[in-house]
Amino acid sequence: MTYVYLLFLSNQDIYKGVTDDLKRRLVEHKSGKVVSTRNYRPVTLVGYEAYLLRSDAERREAFLKTTEGRRLLKQQYRDILNKLDQKN
Repeated sequence: MTYVYLLFLSNQDIYKGVTDDLKRRLVEHKSGKVVSTRNYRPVTLVGYEAYLLRSDAERREAFLKTTEGRRLLKQQYRDILNKLDQKN
């Protein structure tokens, strides 16, 4: 399985990534081993999607990074993002 995962960062951005080992990757993000999220900890897992083929996961990640993908993502995860915004 390959996963597309979404992290809520301390600056209220959403990080999108792809991995074959979700648990390991989350530990790396939370411990500061990932350069792109190191300065925006703590990170919170918002959601993930599982794909059988890595190519499908990479295509989905690329879409989520577009303007339309960001808009749909914020619409889909509206309630949890609002809850996390209020928490910070």
